[in-house]
Amino acid sequence: MDQRTKAGYEESEFVDKMEVKQKYGNVDVNHTAIAGIKAEKMKTVAARQASPLACVKFWVVVLSTMLLILWVCAIQLATLDDKIMVPKSAFYFPYSFPSQRVYKSNGYLIISPNGGLNQKRLGICDMVVIARYLNVTLILPKFAHGSYWNDTSTFADIFDVNNFITSLRDEVRILRELPPEQKRKAESEPLYYMFPMSFASLEYYYGRVLPRIQKHEILLFAQTDARLANNGLPDELQKLRCRVNYKALKFTQPIEETGRKIVTLLRQNGPFLVLHLRYEQDVLAFTGCVEGLTKEEAAAVKEMRYSHDGWWHKPIDSKKKRERGSCPLTPEETALVFQALGIDRNTTIYIASGEIYQEEKRMADLASAYPNLVRKQTILKPEELKPFLNHADQMAALDYIVAIESDIFVPTFVGNMAKAVEGHRRYLGFKTTISLDRKLLVSLIDQYKNGTLNWDEFSLLVKKTHEGRKGKPGRRMEIPEHPRQEDYFYSNPQECLPPVAQPSTIT
Repeated sequence: MDQRTKAGYEESEFVDKMEVKQKYGNVDVNHTAIAGIKAEKMKTVAARQASPLACVKFWVVVLSTMLLILWVCAIQLATLDDKIMVPKSAFYFPYSFPSQRVYKSNGYLIISPNGGLNQKRLGICDMVVIARYLNVTLILPKFAHGSYWNDTSTFADIFDVNNFITSLRDEVRILRELPPEQKRKAESEPLYYMFPMSFASLEYYYGRVLPRIQKHEILLFAQTDARLANNGLPDELQKLRCRVNYKALKFTQPIEETGRKIVTLLRQNGPFLVLHLRYEQDVLAFTGCVEGLTKEEAAAVKEMRYSHDGWWHKPIDSKKKRERGSCPLTPEETALVFQALGIDRNTTIYIASGEIYQEEKRMADLASAYPNLVRKQTILKPEELKPFLNHADQMAALDYIVAIESDIFVPTFVGNMAKAVEGHRRYLGFKTTISLDRKLLVSLIDQYKNGTLNWDEFSLLVKKTHEGRKGKPGRRMEIPEHPRQEDYFYSNPQECLPPVAQPSTIT
């Protein structure tokens, strides 16, 4: 075995030296209890025979005291915990940072978030919680760039580094890079690395991961997506996940301002709907879904799937996948569903997606039914969008901002953005998110097309099906033995929301 390779039980091996480019910085936290202010009853001492001057002095004291109490109350209200006062807009961020938490660090955790923007984002949230639980020092995330997206954007290109570090300093120490001694060590010998188990419990991290950090001092997590359990964590750690996601991971000022501008321009025409239309060629290739494609188009999609390592290189039965609800709705199917749901023809619909496969042909029905289709490319001037072009994660960040601010959000397929936006909209006050029941919808669509259902019957069934699928309060479905099949924490972060009935559990 190569001497540069270090093992980690059953985990796969890969040696990677991390390049660190910024300066050391420290961080911490503090739990502040906010107490109400009691005003003691004031005793009236004014005697009937008191002089007019004494009365004036008395009332000056009373008024001054009342103004002081009102001022203090205003300060208290302005600083109420965000778990009590939930902002209705994502453009809200706290104005003050907590004080530093001081603790003895058990070592250093380096993370390399993988995938698209929201896969990286949610992975970072979990890694902060793990670092807090294990009392280790977290190094600023260094994005993996070997994925399909091939975006060279760094963490600092997308997120506000200072806000991330400082807003979490009462929970975990986050450094921009390893301290000098540890940096020399990382440069002179291979980093010990792991691929953490998916949906792992806290016990896994305490029993399997912490000893390795203590032994090697520096540990690299080569993947971060879905590496922490959805359920079974203390509420304080679940709330920390929300805090990282909705407060600490603030987009950079250029992204934030451009996203706000898109929202402002959309609002000029009234309420708007964001459609997360997953019909890019890579989505079709990855899923093997070819509904509505010609033989030539289906062959091109298949060729793309086979050309990517790690994608499924065996035949896929597209028809069966579609019947199971495992395929994204086509643009034509989406148009039918929107009409059946009664969405007004004049609604402004913002398309949040990459390039639609065979766009001119496949979008024709949707554009005919809903002529007010817009995208960031049609709303912004070319020079306004230019800084973000060729950076898929930054373009996705703009769509994310618009999606959480919209009046209605509708994703046509599962995915990290759909889940992240759904959860964020719940956090912002249970804003309307229509979760389409694809399995039932394709069945209804087929029945409508073959004449089994008339339009009124079809429309009624579509509406009834989705009455309870609009992002309202509810509990996550838990499946302890099959965590991949249960509701994702970030799509419904119930521990951070007003309480509802007990969860449904499938055993």
